[in-house]
Amino acid sequence: MSTMASQQHMVTAAQMGVQQAAVLQQSQTQQQQQQQQQQLSQQQDFDPVHRFKMLIPLLKDSLQNVMTIASLNFGHNAAIDNGRTTEKGNDAAVQRFDKSLEEFYALCDQLELCLRLAHECLSQSIDSTKHSPNLVPTATKPDTVQTESLSYSQYLSMIKSQISCAKDIHNALLECSKKIAGKGQGACN
Repeated sequence: MSTMASQQHMVTAAQMGVQQAAVLQQSQTQQQQQQQQQQLSQQQDFDPVHRFKMLIPLLKDSLQNVMTIASLNFGHNAAIDNGRTTEKGNDAAVQRFDKSLEEFYALCDQLELCLRLAHECLSQSIDSTKHSPNLVPTATKPDTVQTESLSYSQYLSMIKSQISCAKDIHNALLECSKKIAGKGQGACN
């Protein structure tokens, strides 16, 4: 009897171990999914085009708010001018136009920054393709190798030539600055 009980105990323990492993695997999978969602949301926060798309509805609402407040204030001032309303208590009910306009301008500024950042990203991308038009295939995606892509050794030689060119420009600028500094000191003596 004791051997059967011990075998049943071992089977029960093994089943519990399998269940615990499954629960552990599920929790790890959930944590990985949460991390991926957080990374995706962070990437979207930094993407100027995505941010621009998110700000457009807010800008529309803000513009609608500005127009509504302006129309209410205009109606209120017209009523005062026509002598229909003489109570100063109604002035508290009229909302401040300057605050709603400031909110609208703040959203416009954010949109402008998003557009400038997107333009700068596009310019950098264009410059990148201009100065390094062919891609280097990565080891993680060997199936996407294109015929016009560079081999790693070709890529290294291109980078070395770019570094050499940058050093030549740097040295030329240093030499020019030394000549200018030398002429300035000679003129002072």
